[in-house]
Amino acid sequence: MNATIVDDFPHEVREVEHALIPLADGTNLAIRYWLPVDAEINPVPAILEYIPYCKRDGTAARDEAMHPYFAGHGYAAIRVDIRGSGESEGLLLDEYLKQEQDDALEVIAWIAAQLWCDGKVGMMGKSWGGFNGLQVAARRPPALKCIITVFSTDDRYADDVHYIGGCMTTQNTEWAFIMFPAMARPPDPALVGDAWRDMWQQRLNAMTPWAVPWIEHQRRDAYWKHGSVCENFDDIEIPVYAIGGWADAYSNPVPRLLSGLNVPRKGLVGPWGHQYMHQVLPRPGMGYMDEALRWWNYWLKGIDAGIMDEPQYRAWVQDSVQPSSTYHERPGYWATESEWPSPNIGSQTFHLNTDGLGDTANSEKSISVQSPQTTGQCTPFLGSNGAGHPEDPYDQRHDDVLSYCFDGDVLEEEFTLFGAPEVKLELSADQTDAFVCVRLNEIRADGSSLQVTYGVLNLTHRNSHEDIERLIPDKRYSVCVALNDIAHTFAVGSRIRVAVSNAFWPIVWPSPQPVNLSVFTGVSTINLPTRQPRKEDAEIQPLPPVKHARTHATTMMREAEPDHFGFSYDLSTGVQTFTNKMDTGIIRNDDHGWTTGSKTDYRYHIHPDDPNSACVDLKATEVYSREGQLDVRIEAHQIMTSDENHFFIKADVNVFDGDKQIFSRNWKEKFKRDGV
Repeated sequence: MNATIVDDFPHEVREVEHALIPLADGTNLAIRYWLPVDAEINPVPAILEYIPYCKRDGTAARDEAMHPYFAGHGYAAIRVDIRGSGESEGLLLDEYLKQEQDDALEVIAWIAAQLWCDGKVGMMGKSWGGFNGLQVAARRPPALKCIITVFSTDDRYADDVHYIGGCMTTQNTEWAFIMFPAMARPPDPALVGDAWRDMWQQRLNAMTPWAVPWIEHQRRDAYWKHGSVCENFDDIEIPVYAIGGWADAYSNPVPRLLSGLNVPRKGLVGPWGHQYMHQVLPRPGMGYMDEALRWWNYWLKGIDAGIMDEPQYRAWVQDSVQPSSTYHERPGYWATESEWPSPNIGSQTFHLNTDGLGDTANSEKSISVQSPQTTGQCTPFLGSNGAGHPEDPYDQRHDDVLSYCFDGDVLEEEFTLFGAPEVKLELSADQTDAFVCVRLNEIRADGSSLQVTYGVLNLTHRNSHEDIERLIPDKRYSVCVALNDIAHTFAVGSRIRVAVSNAFWPIVWPSPQPVNLSVFTGVSTINLPTRQPRKEDAEIQPLPPVKHARTHATTMMREAEPDHFGFSYDLSTGVQTFTNKMDTGIIRNDDHGWTTGSKTDYRYHIHPDDPNSACVDLKATEVYSREGQLDVRIEAHQIMTSDENHFFIKADVNVFDGDKQIFSRNWKEKFKRDGV
C-alpha cells in the first residue's frame, strides 16, 4: 500500500532501544520505547502495546512505523514483550493467562510512575494485543484511562480461532503450531548478555504444544470464560475504541462491544484483513496513527477535536465485485450509525422453499444434505491476513454444487445487508453428532458466486456451548445459525443464495461419521438485516490518509522462495490436499546484525467420503543468527488427526546451534471427542 513516510514531527523523539521493567516476583520484562526528548521535564501520557511477538525482530519494523509517530506527537510510546517472549524473562506457557494480566497491571503502574509520564496510560493492540487490552481494562488498573482494541474478540470460545459455532477450527491447531517454534526462539545475546543461553534453555525445557489445552477444553468452560470480557461487560469502566475488518475473522466483536459496553465507545469496521490499517489490504486504508491520536488526545490530554461528536459506529458497505482470492481494493461507501443497535436497521425474511427463497412459505418438504468432506475449499481461511496473499474466499460455485442451494429472484434494485443474518432451520440428522454450515452468497449476473458471509453450528451445541446435547437420530429439531456480521450491497441483476452443507473443510473439523442431514423447507427461514443509504453517510469526516514513520534498513541475505497456495487431488487415493507454503527469506537488521528467517509448509488432507481422513500436517523452520555469535535453526513439526472417538496430536521440535543439535523433544497426545 502506498503510504506517506513521516520524518518530521512536532516533538523531537528519543528512543530507548532496550530496558527492563522489574516485577514483584523478580522477573524482568523487556521494553523498547520512544518519547519526546523533553518528557522528563514536561511529562506526557503513555501508550502501551503489550504482546509476545518479539520487539527485536517479529514486530520491529511495525513498531518503528507506529510508536515513534505517537512519540513525535507528544506521547511516551511503549512496546513490551510479555513474560517469556523476546528478551523478557520467565516462561510463556499459554495465551491470556492470569499471569499475563497480573504482569500488565505492574507494567502500567511502573509506566505511570516514571518521570516522563504524567500518570495517564492508554493501551492499544492488534489481535493478541487487542485481546489483552480488553482483558486488562476489565482488571481496572487506576492509571489506564482508555484503550484501542484492533482485530480482537470479547468471546474466547465462540468467536476466536479455536471454536466457532461450537465446531473446532483447523486454525485451533495451526495457531498453536505458530507459537510452537516461536517459543523455542533464543533471546538476543546483544540485549540479554551472558545469561541468554540459560534463558533459552529454560524456555526449551518448558515447551509443550499449546494445542493440548485447546483440544482438552472442547466446551465453553472456565478455561475459555477467563479472558472473555463478554462474561461481564460492566467490568470495563474506561472508554473503548474497537476496530475490525470484514476480511478478518474478528468483525463480529465490534458491534457486540458497542451493544454490550456501558462506557464511551466507538466502533470502526473496514474492508480490511488482519493488519493495522496503514499496512492492510484491501483498500481503502486509513492512517491508523492519526485516528488513534484523535482518541488519545481526547481521553489522555483533554483535546477535543470532535471525535466523540461523530457517530458511534462506522462501517464500510462493500459493493458487489467479481469473486477473487486476493482483493487489493473493495469498492463501497462508509455508513454511519449514531448508536448500535440502530433503529435504522430493518429486516427481510425469506423462506427456504424447494423452489428457492420466497417471501411466503411453500408447503413443507424434507430435502437431504450430505456434502462431501471436501466442501468448503473455496473458503481456505477463517480470515484474510490482509497482506496480499490469496486467502480471501474465491468463486463459490464449486462448493455450491456440493451444497443444497436456495436462490432468490433476480434483484431489480440494490439490496443492502447490514448486520448479522440469522438462519432458522428445521432439521434432523441420522447421527448423534453433526454440524451445519450456511453460506450467504451473491450470484452475479455472469453466474459467479461471491461469498458474502457464513456461519456454522455444531448441532450438539444447539442450546448451549457448555452443556452439550447429542442428537437423537431422525428426531426433528429447530436451530438458529448466526452468520457473521457484514455490510454488503447486492447488485441489480444478482440473486441472493443460501447454501447449506454439513461439511466445511478446511475451516472446521469434520463430524465423527458421515452425516445425512434432512432440512425441512417451507418452515426454514433466513432473516437479513437491511439498511438504506442515508444522507448522513456522505457527511462523515473522512478518515486520515495512510502515513507512518520510517523503519530501519534491512538486507536480504537469502531471497524468499515463491509462496504457494492451492488444492491438489491424488487421483490414486482420492485425497484432496490444500497446501499453504510461505517463506520470508533471511533478513538482517542492518542496525544491529540480528538475522532471522522463516519457512512454513502447511498441508490439510481429506478424502471426500471419509471424515476421519482429515489431517493437518504443519512444518516450520526458523533461523536466528548473528555473525560470530550464534547460528540457530529450529525445526518443528505437528500433525493432527482423528477417528470417530478421539483426536490425536503428534509434535516434535529439534533445535540446532550451527551443526550441533542442542535440543530435541516429541509428544504424542490423545483426546476424547466431546460432541465435536
